[in-house]
Amino acid sequence: MCRRTMKKSKSILSLLLTVILIVGLGFTVIAGIGKSKTGAMKNIKLGLDLAGGVSITYQVKDKNPTKEEMSDTIYKLQKRVEQYSTEASVYQEGDNRISIEIPGVTDANKILDELGQPGSLYFIAQTGSDGSENYTRVGTTGDAGTDFQLNKTIEELQEDGSIVLTGSDVKTATAGAYTDSTTGSKENVVDLEFTKEGTEKFAAATKVAKEAGQSIGIYYDGAFVSVPNVKAVISDGRAQISGSMSYEEADQLASTIRIGGLNLELEELRSNVVGAQLGEEAISSSLKAGAIGLAIVFVFMCCVYLLPGFAAGLALLIYTGLVLVALNAFDITLTLPGIAGIILGIGMAVDANVIIFARVKEELSAGKSVKVSLNAGFQKAMSAILDGNITTLIAAAVLWLRGSGTVKGFAQTLALGIVLSMFTALVITKVIVYSFYAIGIRNPKVYGRIKEERKPINFLGKKKIFFTISIALIVLGFVAIGVNEGKGNGALNYSLEFMGGTSSTVTFDKDYTLEEIDQNIVPLIEDAIGDKNVQVQKVQDSNQVIFKTQTLNLEKREAFNKVMADNFGVAENEIATENISSTVSSEMRRDAIVAVIIATICMLLYIWFRFKDVRFATSAVLALLHDVLIVLGFYAIARVSVGNTFIACMLTIVGYSINATIVIFDRIREELKTKKRGTQLDELVNKCITLTLTRSVYTSFTTFVMVAVLYIMGVSSIREFALPLMVGIICGAYSSVCITGALWYVMKTKIGVKKAGRK
Repeated sequence: MCRRTMKKSKSILSLLLTVILIVGLGFTVIAGIGKSKTGAMKNIKLGLDLAGGVSITYQVKDKNPTKEEMSDTIYKLQKRVEQYSTEASVYQEGDNRISIEIPGVTDANKILDELGQPGSLYFIAQTGSDGSENYTRVGTTGDAGTDFQLNKTIEELQEDGSIVLTGSDVKTATAGAYTDSTTGSKENVVDLEFTKEGTEKFAAATKVAKEAGQSIGIYYDGAFVSVPNVKAVISDGRAQISGSMSYEEADQLASTIRIGGLNLELEELRSNVVGAQLGEEAISSSLKAGAIGLAIVFVFMCCVYLLPGFAAGLALLIYTGLVLVALNAFDITLTLPGIAGIILGIGMAVDANVIIFARVKEELSAGKSVKVSLNAGFQKAMSAILDGNITTLIAAAVLWLRGSGTVKGFAQTLALGIVLSMFTALVITKVIVYSFYAIGIRNPKVYGRIKEERKPINFLGKKKIFFTISIALIVLGFVAIGVNEGKGNGALNYSLEFMGGTSSTVTFDKDYTLEEIDQNIVPLIEDAIGDKNVQVQKVQDSNQVIFKTQTLNLEKREAFNKVMADNFGVAENEIATENISSTVSSEMRRDAIVAVIIATICMLLYIWFRFKDVRFATSAVLALLHDVLIVLGFYAIARVSVGNTFIACMLTIVGYSINATIVIFDRIREELKTKKRGTQLDELVNKCITLTLTRSVYTSFTTFVMVAVLYIMGVSSIREFALPLMVGIICGAYSSVCITGALWYVMKTKIGVKKAGRK
């Protein structure tokens, strides 16, 4: 009796703590904690599309840079500015300008100071070819930047051949700590490893310096960071930068050096604080859509799964609060693609609960007690939940490590959502459900409507129809791509992020709001130039507005100017236009493609390892490819704009598709272990698909609802993102139910027929 009372009291306490946690998270998200409002939703760092940031334009000092030099510099600058935000973008403007846009910051001068002068890592010989000193000691403070002074310009040193290496010769740089064996003092250092060419150069330079008893100065961002005396020929391609610096300074220096020296010397042309591209309306509508979507999902779960559904709804509220607080805590920049990661996380959080409760209902239907059913439900669902989430987590990890820009930002948000969704489903939901049981709510009817086991649907019998439909849809997509290309419209409707375009800075006679620009100005521009993907940025504290459009030829440029003159009285000299490159560079595209390929291979290997059958892994990857190709076809047919959100959309579909497939394969694996003699393989597969059908439908429905509400309530750019995502969700549900099981069955019976026969 005492033991039961204790359990009951603990359960009441658990439920009370759940309520306190929900209220606490809600308060933190809305109001924040302390004077700094820590954890408040309004303090989440937002991307350029949602909140604006700093725009900096550099001009190349060399008037005739090559295409390769510009491309290399842009890529390396992209890597450098990612220290401020993974959503920062770098693109070419005109022939010799590079623009950098960094979201979530408002102090352009601070960024300029921290960014420094790019392309300034040099290894300098102590004397020139004529024997004159390239640098001299002017102090004894122990700080190389203060103690040494450069006697010649960089240009003079380059002409003389005194610069023995540059940053481009550095393969990698890492921060570390060195302990002097004599004094025992610890010094923070940067360890360098050179490229093959750099190794040869450094070996030759150190040989000359050793024979002359000289030093080699390491000059970075306009100052010496280290001037070591050369005591031996260094031929192994390694060196060390030492000096008076903290570990954080050493780590920062190493991080920047890893980027390598830029090929071009840049000078600041202008810097502006720019406003959000989507405006406050986009944020408020997204928040309302998210709240409505969550409310619909909450009600749905309660109606379908009764008390466990209510518990899942409470866990979902906790999940949402934890995600928002974590975004703030980990300083993650939230953009439109990041919202996709959160949506997928909510879908997976619901999915985990649906898998568990479906299992519980199966056990209850078999006549088992509530307690036994709950234990069995959580236990049997564990493997499917872990495998589904781990495969998606593997993909997120690879995308974060190998991707850049939007891909990296999406991966961060997705990984965060996955980890928190697993925690809330396997820990929070479990605690709440068991607490309800412990306080005395034990009627089986409140734990799910008990239904007779559904008769297996013959999905495999219709596999030829399903395969034909899928092939037809994929072929239709490729035909649309071919037709678009043939008409000269481009295979896909590439946006500015992929194709580049024209940036037109217009100075109006008044300060228009972003909403006024979207409603009254943008439609006129779209009609005049025939471009439905006009991007807008306001320059803070001015009447200037930046319009980014497709590349404008002379005719379209005149049409643009006419709209400005006739409707807003803007003279031609108040309009400055420059052609701009794509913000998604070829290197970034390559990184994204490589990341996706590696992620797919890693997922294939994991599924192969877990399921001990390569056919499971192959079927899952083929289904994943199926979904991606169909959505790609939809992009081609509907002419939906292909930009940064396209990458996020495809990655979301990959994560969603693989998770849905794993659930069915987990059930097939389970049933194979207990397969009765005489049971045909096709019967078993049909049974497994039927048993998981409810999960497939319910999870697809809840995720679809979240995206659909976002589509209905969002601004045009959000709708353009949500529409193909909805197609992907439907496609993922279709492939998991109709395609994956059939693919595995065909491979099993055709490839492993002898093995199957022995069984």
